Amino acid sequence: MTINLQKGQRISLEKEAGHGLSRVVMGLGWGMKQVQSRGFLGFGAGIRQEAVDLDASCLLFDNAGNLVDTVWFRQLESRCGSIQHSGDDRAGGGESGADNEQIVIDLNQVPAAAQTLIFTVNSFSGESFAGIPNAFCRLTDGTDGGEIARFDLSLEGGQRTGLIMTKLYRHGGEWKMQAIGEHAEGRTFHDLLPAIKPYL
Repeated sequence: MTINLQKGQRISLEKEAGHGLSRVVMGLGWGMKQVQSRGFLGFGAGIRQEAVDLDASCLLFDNAGNLVDTVWFRQLESRCGSIQHSGDDRAGGGESGADNEQIVIDLNQVPAAAQTLIFTVNSFSGESFAGIPNAFCRLTDGTDGGEIARFDLSLEGGQRTGLIMTKLYRHGGEWKMQAIGEHAEGRTFHDLLPAIKPYL
């Protein structure tokens, strides 16, 4: 049964899945941007949909809070091979509730030095998140596809262009997940690093 996470909530992956996990998938989905159109001389006014290029990233940090590796649209696989990105979706939309981008994590292969995985989303085009509907991230079992947890993302961050979504971290010999949902500013994850520090 899926856990609908609230901001700040923490869960044990193994406990919620009901069994040991080896592979998990972090999926990010969003709808087409809704833009108010004025039309010409009062004709053709209404709502139109526009493609928006959001980018999901996974950042690997060690115990001291140092960034040791990254997975994003310019590096689709971690150097150790344990984390893979599905590739850049530059439009959004698609089937409601479906992932636009996915990051697959082989938990057993993540290097011991990587204690925390932070997941972010950025508007690479620099457009604000305002008007982007139905945004979410969800964690699924990479073996059977079962949804473990879902976090509905409020992208209504005014003119903000970055969001720290969630983190996976090691604690007491197991992996846990925390919903963050913190808005920040930046076209890529590099710009979000100062805002990420408090969550390491």
